[in-house]
Amino acid sequence: MSIQYTLQKECSRTGARAGILHTPHGDVPTPVFMPVGTQATVKTMSPEELKDIGANIILSNTYHLYLRPGHELVREAGGLHKFMNWDRSILTDSGGFQVFSLGPLRKIKEDGVTFRSHLDGSEHFLGPEKAMEIQEALGADVIMAFDECAPYPADRHYIKDSLERTSRWAERCLKAQTRKDQALFAIIQGGMYPDLRRESASQLVPMDFPGYAVGGLSVGEPAELMYEMLDATIPLLPVNKPRYLMGVGTADYLIEGVYRGADMFDCVLPTRIARNGTVLTSDGYLTVRNKPYADDFRPLEEGCNCYACRNYSRAYIRHLIKANEIFGYRLTTYHNLYMLVRFMSQIRESILNDTFPELYQEFVARFGQKK
Repeated sequence: MSIQYTLQKECSRTGARAGILHTPHGDVPTPVFMPVGTQATVKTMSPEELKDIGANIILSNTYHLYLRPGHELVREAGGLHKFMNWDRSILTDSGGFQVFSLGPLRKIKEDGVTFRSHLDGSEHFLGPEKAMEIQEALGADVIMAFDECAPYPADRHYIKDSLERTSRWAERCLKAQTRKDQALFAIIQGGMYPDLRRESASQLVPMDFPGYAVGGLSVGEPAELMYEMLDATIPLLPVNKPRYLMGVGTADYLIEGVYRGADMFDCVLPTRIARNGTVLTSDGYLTVRNKPYADDFRPLEEGCNCYACRNYSRAYIRHLIKANEIFGYRLTTYHNLYMLVRFMSQIRESILNDTFPELYQEFVARFGQKK
């Protein structure tokens, strides 16, 4: 098998767990937040900087790399690791979420999805076999089965048809896979219907994938509804395999996901808000581009040991952002990713020490659950 998951510790009072994901490109301690490098780069960050902040795995996007520069070119370059000079682990998503977010630009059929490129309007087809072909060319350590990410809200009949199609596509992905050095994860769907989530799990778990993701959440639904779906889904997933909650990257969603037993997370939020001049702090969000910080010579976060906070003030970073200087966005991105990687490290340590419930209660008391 291409990867192995070692469960090190389960919290005695919650579903939280700590483990190690062993991949061909190194070990990944979990729970883990994966910075998103959609176009084979985490925006504004170098691979060396990602290592500096402690990132052991990043995510890249099948849809975008298929359209540009093309998976065959990446294969010719020696795979994604060599192409982008990243020698640690990589996960690629299947492209399903991006294709389904195209709305009227795509048509879903049993064999796959016909869509028009958001770049030039050219027509393309993506199905289970094609998604596997692309991801095998990219060469990531963890690859995802092609699925249908249903919108929210959606009626029950549509969701049931969608999850059943996702299961059939997952089986086709298994049959199409030829590389054994890549771990193929299936994606549980089912919308906001607990019984359909259970049905999706009942169809996919017996197929014995190396790992399982929970998809179709954090798509606009209330936080409490997402937590309800996690409560219904995660207990049905194998204990000895990694569990990946897709598209989650705020501190509250991360700690709530860990509380319920998820191991892996990703989201574009920390890099996206950084480019809007907003940073993450232990007190919440700080929009450093705002006027009050024009003469604030404190670091972005008091006590933070990241490169940005050790060397630069809020006033200087605000000046860079207001002047549209790239270095300003680099500093805010560095800080945000550092904060989330460190947060997950603290959570992991608390699980190993069996103090996670206390950490969780402190977090909830300070911030509450996301509404």
